[in-house]
Amino acid sequence: MQDYEESVLFLGSWGPFQRRIFFVLCLTCVPCGYNILSVIFLLASPPHHCDIPAHSNLSQEWIQASIPAEQVAGQPERSSCSRYEQDLVRNLSAMGASPNWLQNQSAPGSRPEVLLSSLKREGCRDGWTYSTQYFQSTVVTEFDLVCSEQWKQPLTSLVYFLGGLSGCFISGLISDRFGRKPVLFGSIAVLSIFSSAVAFAPSWPVFTVLFFMLGLGQIACYIVVFVLGSEILVGSSRILFSSLGQPFVYAFSMMLLPGTAYLVRSWRHLSLIMAVPGLACIPLWWLVPESPRWLLSRGRLQEAELLLRSAALVNRVEAPPVIFLPPKAEKAAESVSFLDLLKTAKIRHITLKLWLIWFSMSASYFGLSFSMSTLYGNLFLNYFLLTVVELPAYFASWLAARSFPRRLSFIGFSLLGALALLFIQGTMKSYPTLTMSLVLLGKFGVLAGNGVVYTYTGELSPTVIRNTAMSSCAMFSRVGSSVSPYLLEMAEFNKLLPWITLGVLSLLGVLLCIFLPETFRQPLPDTIEQMPVTQWFACPWASKTALKEEEKIAKEQTPSIEIICTTCL
Repeated sequence: MQDYEESVLFLGSWGPFQRRIFFVLCLTCVPCGYNILSVIFLLASPPHHCDIPAHSNLSQEWIQASIPAEQVAGQPERSSCSRYEQDLVRNLSAMGASPNWLQNQSAPGSRPEVLLSSLKREGCRDGWTYSTQYFQSTVVTEFDLVCSEQWKQPLTSLVYFLGGLSGCFISGLISDRFGRKPVLFGSIAVLSIFSSAVAFAPSWPVFTVLFFMLGLGQIACYIVVFVLGSEILVGSSRILFSSLGQPFVYAFSMMLLPGTAYLVRSWRHLSLIMAVPGLACIPLWWLVPESPRWLLSRGRLQEAELLLRSAALVNRVEAPPVIFLPPKAEKAAESVSFLDLLKTAKIRHITLKLWLIWFSMSASYFGLSFSMSTLYGNLFLNYFLLTVVELPAYFASWLAARSFPRRLSFIGFSLLGALALLFIQGTMKSYPTLTMSLVLLGKFGVLAGNGVVYTYTGELSPTVIRNTAMSSCAMFSRVGSSVSPYLLEMAEFNKLLPWITLGVLSLLGVLLCIFLPETFRQPLPDTIEQMPVTQWFACPWASKTALKEEEKIAKEQTPSIEIICTTCL
């Protein structure tokens, strides 16, 4: 177990077997990428105002004047949640009075004019009229989640992300106990089944329950694909997969949803289409193997060897007579659980920092996505650009993963994103194009840092508990994404407040990363004892040679703790 990567060197790093695994696993992350922005398009809230029934017997002039004008960001807009009292308006219209927006004066011989601002207001008793410029129907328009019911919008998003949180926790435990492959295809099945089910939701409570179930499989699918690829592939092919291949396919599948939502303007039809990628992945079950690292960690030595010998046949190389020695397999078959992430000081320090980093990065990522609706321009084009920028971001993270230390890469990208988001407060009011450019630059920094932290977390976590560690981090990222819809609510106090908060969250990730150990070009740990030594403080540009020397010294000193303490005393 300790020499796993040396034991599988006979396979090579980029043979036919590795190429097949690379492309098949990339395809399995399409369903989760395609569904991730569903919360934005299904719950879109188009412009609206109180409905004026056709049977009100009002003149066209009074129909237009029945909705009060309000100042929003210095611009007059029609009120979304109130109208002038209809009984009074109906009487004034019958009398032949003319509405006046500015003053209560009428010229001699003209119709009497009424100052609108003096009229009483009432709520939208007859419902609302919604703009159909971008959407024919959404969950918000069908169930009237506006005005007094507006609190249900962020709550629905919160429930979706809590589903993701629960899915991460459950899938991590199941994956480390029963295998990566069953959890992967189970997550894809959950996405397809409940994407179809939400399309038939008759009410908001039913939709919310089904939306929670949809969230269960969303991020769990991506995490298991990442872990499976990281454990099957080794060397440069693993870096290529985790830093470029999987994120590229994920971002490309995200780009498909804004285009689909542009063509399909009904939320029910869109939900049904979202189930298609998962159904298309069913035949891939027979092409995806179980992780040999996981099999070995569970003591299933013969199955791991059989899988690797089959891979050797595909690569047309000869496998050695004995690939793994039984004592190594027995040693690795220790029982671990979620609590082992906090059991010893070494793993506890790393785990807590990673949890907070994932929280801050996810809150920044989804906060950016939700805040895009407040920017000027076409909604679909804005979200398309927001997903397109992920391609160069993941490419940059792949280049950084090949050549630069993990901490330095993450800190550099996150600082870039944080500064761009903080500069928005100086451009938002007067320079919409520059503001959009800064948002895209901020998204680039956040996403590139996110790509690095995925690889970084996988390299810090040992095989015996890797999927649980990754899933626990993803669980905290769902906590961050659960908070993100409420960041948009902060714009009610100040429109710049959400952007400032996003920048500060990115800076928090930078601060925490300084205290993590470096893993650049080091073998993956298979047991908790092999995890790298925690760095309480080290410059991110410190060389990897120095870090290796520190780890070597720490390992040599560990067995002699009592002697060291006695000498110091």
